[in-house]
Amino acid sequence: MVVNRDPIVTIATRALRLSDAVAASFGLLDRPFDADRLIRTAREKTGLSDFGDTSFIGPLCRLLESCVAESALSVVGRSATHWDVIRFLSNLLTLQDAFVRCPGIAEQPIAQPIFITGLPRSGTTFLHRLMLLDPANRGPLVWETIYPSPAAGTREERIARVNRQLRTFGWLAPDFQALHPLDATSPQECSEIAAHVFRSLRFDTTYHIPAYRNWLDADVVNNLPAYRFHKRFLQYLQHQDGAARQWVLKCPEHLFALEVIRAVYPDARIVFVHRDPVKVLLSQSRLTEVLRRPFTRHLDLGALGPLESGRWLDGTNRMMAFGHDAGFPDPVCHVHHIDLITDPVSTVDGVYRHFGMTLSRESATAIGGFVAAKPNGGYGDHSYRFEDHGLNERQEREKFRPYMVRFGVAAESTPGRRTEAAPEPVLRQGVAAP
Repeated sequence: MVVNRDPIVTIATRALRLSDAVAASFGLLDRPFDADRLIRTAREKTGLSDFGDTSFIGPLCRLLESCVAESALSVVGRSATHWDVIRFLSNLLTLQDAFVRCPGIAEQPIAQPIFITGLPRSGTTFLHRLMLLDPANRGPLVWETIYPSPAAGTREERIARVNRQLRTFGWLAPDFQALHPLDATSPQECSEIAAHVFRSLRFDTTYHIPAYRNWLDADVVNNLPAYRFHKRFLQYLQHQDGAARQWVLKCPEHLFALEVIRAVYPDARIVFVHRDPVKVLLSQSRLTEVLRRPFTRHLDLGALGPLESGRWLDGTNRMMAFGHDAGFPDPVCHVHHIDLITDPVSTVDGVYRHFGMTLSRESATAIGGFVAAKPNGGYGDHSYRFEDHGLNERQEREKFRPYMVRFGVAAESTPGRRTEAAPEPVLRQGVAAP
């Protein structure tokens, strides 16, 4: 486990905890958020009033109620929630205004988008970044999911602003960049897009909000408004580009919305990335810890692992249920983490061939150059312990064994234990990587 011992960071952390204690003693951190007031603030800030579809209001209220009641928000957490909500609302207003002023945006074609999904920390981000080295491909970038509208400034101004914000977050969460290297021009997950309508697991990663998460899981139609907005967002970005390119999108959350993706994008192409789930859980639990810590006064580390295990056991069950056929025109393309990290160029070429595409020599060279420059993708070295986040290796291996058998996923080395090969798969066909 990476632990930052920078004395300046330590002093700042103590100062923030002291401010939390003082604010909490006056009851300032448990006051309810006023959704109507936040909406008025966004309208005043943008000078716009028309949201178009207002179905986001119910999810917004649920999120805010859960944040106050369950997440023990810190001073930073409360400020971040306020800023985030106003930003999302402002973006909704500016996008609606653009669609009203230019109805043709809604006619932008989003043809055969590629959705990369699978367990978190399985290599989905790495594959996404490699595929976006091909100039024929397009993905949403960090800066434009935060500030999609030119009303927020020039491209360069928005990129600079987001990089400053990321540096500030790096000060609050000094271990984050080693776990998930990111800058303003990095590809971004689709959960940040869906968060605009307050229907996204992105919030669950940042805050302990079980009531919101349970509602999101139980609402069988919750993903439809999110993905309808997702398409509008892509159309808006594509309109600014002035030309259509192949959209390549990425998010583990897509596993829970394949039926809705099929309804919104009937010609979508799906990639599943597979990795040892036990290794995934260790890394994902640690990332959740690092992301949540600045925003809360209380963090139950022992509860993180079991919650992640339950979530992604469901995810593996969904992958097994779909297998190679998720109901789209093209069969699912399967990529294994071990293939991706040992031969990334061939693996990306395999994805292209699976969908009848051709990886150009220039793009293959760019991928090779990227990997040579960042052989580990920019990630730092980490060690994890099962007990840090309430996990038991034997129990987790038993729970995820059917998934590993189904897709021939090899077990990776874990702390204090030799790597064991996964049982021979019952069926391993259609795997893109060689």
